[in-house]
Amino acid sequence: MSSVHIVDLEANNKAAVEQAARILVDGFAVSSPMAWPDLESAQEEIYATFSGDCISRVATNELGEVVGWIAGQSQYDGRVWELHPLVVAPHYQGQGIGRLLIADFEERVRERGGLTIMLGTDDEDGRTSLSGKHLLPDLWLNIAQIENLGRHPYEFYQRLGYTIVGIIPDANGPGKPDILMAKSLLAHE
Repeated sequence: MSSVHIVDLEANNKAAVEQAARILVDGFAVSSPMAWPDLESAQEEIYATFSGDCISRVATNELGEVVGWIAGQSQYDGRVWELHPLVVAPHYQGQGIGRLLIADFEERVRERGGLTIMLGTDDEDGRTSLSGKHLLPDLWLNIAQIENLGRHPYEFYQRLGYTIVGIIPDANGPGKPDILMAKSLLAHE
């Protein structure tokens, strides 16, 4: 993508909020259709990021249109931030926008003194080998043997330095786990 700008998403920018809401609905329509099934639920998610200790940023193209959104909330007295959610408009995916949004988010977290970023990346539609089976008591064996069966985003996050730190079995129903990931922002020597 030739020209992407990342800026704060602000509550008074109704057009940007509506564009981000549309991207949220469209971006999860296939993998998690019940997450944000309509614009109203997506807008509620966005407006929730305007209160408390949150970060809410959008990527815009050269025309000023929103093409991606990332948000997160402070936890553990600001030492840990939960990245939730990240979404890029389907027709802009694969162009590095998600990577740019995450890098920007990480920088905003560092500026606020954050040490770790965590996230959950659900498998509701059988895109990993963790789906469709009982994961306990051999949880760590299942994690060690994880396979990506259908473009699940956990590998995207791994390429950016995130590590699987756990699984919540059946978080989204029987055989539909949430894959927990984290990244330290501390410089390691």
